[in-house]
Amino acid sequence: MPTERTYEPRGRLLPATREPLALEGIEIRLVRLPLVEPFETSNERLESRLVVLVAMRADGLVGWGEIVAGEAPAYSYETVETARHVIRDFLAPAALAKPVTGLQDLAGRFAHVAGHNMAKAGLELAYTHLAAQRERVSLAVALAGERNRVPVGVSLGIQPRLPDLLDRVERHLALGYQRIKLKIKPSWDVDIVREVRRQYPDILLSVDANAAYSLADVDHLRRLDEFGLLMIEQPFERDDLVDHAALQAHLSTSICLDESVVGVRSARQALQLGACRIINIKVGRVGGYAQALAIHDLCLSRGVPVWCGGMLESGIGRAHNLALASLPGFVLPGDISASARYFARDVIVPAVEVASDGTIAVPSGVGLGFDIDVEYIARQTVTIERIDRTTR
Repeated sequence: MPTERTYEPRGRLLPATREPLALEGIEIRLVRLPLVEPFETSNERLESRLVVLVAMRADGLVGWGEIVAGEAPAYSYETVETARHVIRDFLAPAALAKPVTGLQDLAGRFAHVAGHNMAKAGLELAYTHLAAQRERVSLAVALAGERNRVPVGVSLGIQPRLPDLLDRVERHLALGYQRIKLKIKPSWDVDIVREVRRQYPDILLSVDANAAYSLADVDHLRRLDEFGLLMIEQPFERDDLVDHAALQAHLSTSICLDESVVGVRSARQALQLGACRIINIKVGRVGGYAQALAIHDLCLSRGVPVWCGGMLESGIGRAHNLALASLPGFVLPGDISASARYFARDVIVPAVEVASDGTIAVPSGVGLGFDIDVEYIARQTVTIERIDRTTR
């Protein structure tokens, strides 16, 4: 285990720095965005994203957040419909009950709801965007971020044929991405990784199983050690720590946990058990900024590297990820990617772009640092719900 060290974050807007925010209303909007190409994991294949956007109003400002739940319970039990239900009937009434004094206050109001981290995160993101706007600072400054550019990699889904995958690897390396991550599953793993490594012996390469394997596959997974991978992400079940610890003891390659880490408590337990050496922080998966920051601080204090995972977010979620990834503990390239990686047109202006050196600029403008393309969002909206403080 890496040596612990003290970390003291400075400048976070966790308590409100002025008067509490009296929220006036919350809007839940479902927006259908077509993907530029299908994206397949061991769990599902997507051709479009039904994005859940939340907008929170206060003091003449609008804070935007995104809920990363899918239409089907593949990655998580949460879905678009569970998120709408939980926000409408439980989280929104708690948020609107009285003025919010800070992020921890809001997170505490949601604590009575078991699980449903993605729904909680959407509201925490919207609130933090509001708070940053009121203080006239960027999201990164609000979170005490330190970087003005973050390194990024790309996640490549399972393809019909190996040549299709190799073509995508070549294309994204040419675009500057610093790390290639391959989705794997049984029958699409060792031989595929071997060929990618043979053709690209020096690239930073990792794999992501999305819980497709079990402890019975230890000997098979050990074959991945020969390819010099940065990490093997989430090989076992979503709720498992113990079997991951057993696997890590047999591997020279670092295990990275994703689905198994749903908050700072499970992150601490994973590190204590030796279940992983790297943690992927997805702000939606862990329930919002309060938990994401706590996990970051824990890992940084222990010298454990973290990186920012992606969930095929629109530009709104992508902007929040950029702000989070500007914190000092995010030392590995994240799955943030350019807008054009997934969408022909994004919901923010300008679109997120990756520079030739494989980095993305962290916006320095107030709030998200991007303009919200409200007109395009309206055209792509499928349904909209409004929950007002006076009418709830």
